[in-house]
Amino acid sequence: MSQTATQNQQATDTHVGFDVELRKVFKVFNGDTVVRGVDLSIRRGEFFSILGPSGCGKTTTLRLIAGFETPSAGDVLIRGQSMLNVPPYRRPANTVFQNYALFSHLTVWENVAFGLRIKKCRKSETQERVKEALKLVKMDGFANRFPAQLSGGQQQRVALARALINRPTVVLLDEPLGALDLKLRKEMQVELSNLHQELGVTFVLVTHDQEEALSLSDRIAVMVEGKVEQIGTPSQIYDRPQTPFVADFIGDTNLFRGKIEGAHPTMLWIITDRGLKMKVQPTDASGLPLTSGAVVVSVRPEKVNVSFSPPDDAINCFEGRLKHVMYLGTHVHYVVQLRSGDQLTVRQPNALNVPDSDTPIYLHWGADDCLALPE
Repeated sequence: MSQTATQNQQATDTHVGFDVELRKVFKVFNGDTVVRGVDLSIRRGEFFSILGPSGCGKTTTLRLIAGFETPSAGDVLIRGQSMLNVPPYRRPANTVFQNYALFSHLTVWENVAFGLRIKKCRKSETQERVKEALKLVKMDGFANRFPAQLSGGQQQRVALARALINRPTVVLLDEPLGALDLKLRKEMQVELSNLHQELGVTFVLVTHDQEEALSLSDRIAVMVEGKVEQIGTPSQIYDRPQTPFVADFIGDTNLFRGKIEGAHPTMLWIITDRGLKMKVQPTDASGLPLTSGAVVVSVRPEKVNVSFSPPDDAINCFEGRLKHVMYLGTHVHYVVQLRSGDQLTVRQPNALNVPDSDTPIYLHWGADDCLALPE
């Protein structure tokens, strides 16, 4: 075995658990750094989502994996092999775009078969694999139609079939459901999840939809300003955010800024900028205990308990006035203004008798129902 082949085999063995790795990747456009030292390791067979607000660098990161952009610094690896000098069409990765990018002059069958024809596959193999791919996405009855004759959801299925037919190591999904209406989007999310489980192929999804990322993903990377803010499972991202940005971006939360007045390994005593005194569980995000300094306390709306009379022995209990009620079917959203002037959002099951506006109301939560994050 040659030295190069030996090195390649060693690289593959070393990274056998990962399909995609980004190592200190930077991307600069006209002096503007849009990806800043991103490190990612995406496991084999994982459904991995890159989530963040518009302009955070998530789509550029996906394009760097696909090969449509070249890193300004750092390295991109697929199955342990560097992709720096590998063009997109030679990478074991296929992309599904938001606008589907189907050829309007080709039928569904011809669109799906396009990649195999470029590779000069045998006609019999092409027919068998196209038939298999269309059946997989429930489009086998539409083979002779053109894209203009399909709905948005059907076009999305064809785009998925075209991406899957080459049997890539990685399927890259660039906001693939963004153009669909809400009902169809939900249906396609279920189909995406089922496809992933059935195929066992690594999926990398870029989205700004938090609910989509939480419901589909094995793990999520939250990006902001070109950097990865946190990587974790959906429950880690939602229940144990490591920064105020992640706490505020993922779902709804109530944030209080303040400072630590006292500290214990399992408890913090915090006074907020508006004078509220709280007992709070310290976060384990950094692995180091919080003992002093400025912090942000995060309380999810569903963690807040509601009483219409002062509760006995409740900690973190504050009086306020009900300002707004939003009926959401199974749940009710309350907006409550505390005597301190803080305004909180509360989510409760639709079982309480809703009082009149400006009725005194008491909000309370346990120390383990909120988190203190270093500001």
